[in-house]
Amino acid sequence: MQDLKKGRLIIASNRLPVVVKKTIDGGYKLGHTSGGLITAMKPVLQKYSGIWVGWAGNYLEENIAVDELLRKEGEDLNYKYRSVDISLKDYELYYKGFSNEMLWPLFHNMSAYCKFELISYKAYQKINRIFAHAIIDELMEDDFIWIHDYHLINTGKDLRKNGVKNKMAFFLHIPFPPLETFNRMPWRLNVAKALLSYDLIGFHTELDKKNFLEVVKSLIGDAVIDGTELDITTVITKKSKHKVGVFPISIDYDKFSTQARSEEVSKITNDIKKGYSGQKIILGIDRLDYSKGIPQRLKAYRALLSKNPKLRTKIKLVQIMVPSREDIEKYSELKSEIEELVGEINGKFSQLGWIPVQYSYHSLSRTELLAYYRASEIALVTPLKDGMNLIAKEYCAANIDKDGVLILSEFAGVKYQFKDDALIVNPYDEESVISTIKKALSMEPQDKQQRMENMQNNVKKFDVYWWVDAFLKAAKG
Repeated sequence: MQDLKKGRLIIASNRLPVVVKKTIDGGYKLGHTSGGLITAMKPVLQKYSGIWVGWAGNYLEENIAVDELLRKEGEDLNYKYRSVDISLKDYELYYKGFSNEMLWPLFHNMSAYCKFELISYKAYQKINRIFAHAIIDELMEDDFIWIHDYHLINTGKDLRKNGVKNKMAFFLHIPFPPLETFNRMPWRLNVAKALLSYDLIGFHTELDKKNFLEVVKSLIGDAVIDGTELDITTVITKKSKHKVGVFPISIDYDKFSTQARSEEVSKITNDIKKGYSGQKIILGIDRLDYSKGIPQRLKAYRALLSKNPKLRTKIKLVQIMVPSREDIEKYSELKSEIEELVGEINGKFSQLGWIPVQYSYHSLSRTELLAYYRASEIALVTPLKDGMNLIAKEYCAANIDKDGVLILSEFAGVKYQFKDDALIVNPYDEESVISTIKKALSMEPQDKQQRMENMQNNVKKFDVYWWVDAFLKAAKG
């Protein structure tokens, strides 16, 4: 990993990797959370030491000794957790409101879903100030500050306002929208200026970077764009200088691949295959989110069965949906729409001993996830818009027999790494999805193996450790 030379690493993200939970006896404990960011950052902090700043759940109103819980959690770690104190009301407005009913849909090019409410924006500003002060409380002179994702865009601005001179970087884990879309936000200038508080701003793809630079050129009057450095563009204003780069996030390839070969995973994989004997599994695994294109996928699968009767009983769509943001109205509506479609397809096409869609709404353990990856003939990864999509990379890493086919949306950031070997589709084009599934089902074993091997080599070369090294090298250079 890239050497920080001196100083610690300060990570800030909306949530900590641990969250306060109630126990059966009325006490409290810390539960562990998961996600791409957590998977990526834990080994980094373990190496460098430092502090992870974030929210540990709704405890402020309940007078819980969360600091003591976090101290005990960090006893065996090379880093520590620092929680931010946020009231439930403020968190609702900042997280559910501005972050996920404004920034999330806007940045995913779905501005029709945006709720532009001033009260939510003010809460967003307030919570970002709270994060900034929590960082300042822990900060030492040579620490490097790495802020993560759309929830905390303003944190860098608040740190600078309070006189922080430390090197500071920001990475956006979701797409960055084009200028016309970004401009629909009433606070567009404030957000653009806030992003220019960081010494380095990182994105997943060249398109995201290009969109950001267009926003800067349009909204920041004195900005000069200098692209002379390799892979890094420099934005220069009268008062500051900022690097902008592309760093596609990834996974721990070796860890996924090694665990996929384990005896436990192999046993569950065989059990799944026995349960679906004679059927080829088409796998969809997604968080509940309108950006994932699940209704469009189900409609394409319905049309596939309708137009190709011979495929009935020979294939099965396993759609696993991970709960997410259920208290947001659009998400509960989406869940109802998906379940209605699943019911319709199963009602129309089911035969004795065969149901066309196996649908589940719950999280999977890592072992179960790897087993489904290994058991599936096809992974159908078809978001309408996605910053990267680590499911696609996980599927490849777990595909140890190299007999799977990845069908991938052209609107996922990972497309730029896999475009020559995945089967690329437009998720809005039903006929394209149908023909591509048929192509995948009839693909020659040698073709499957070569494509999968190429994608695996890509993920292995550009894994999560490469991502961290590339980002820190650019930040510290």
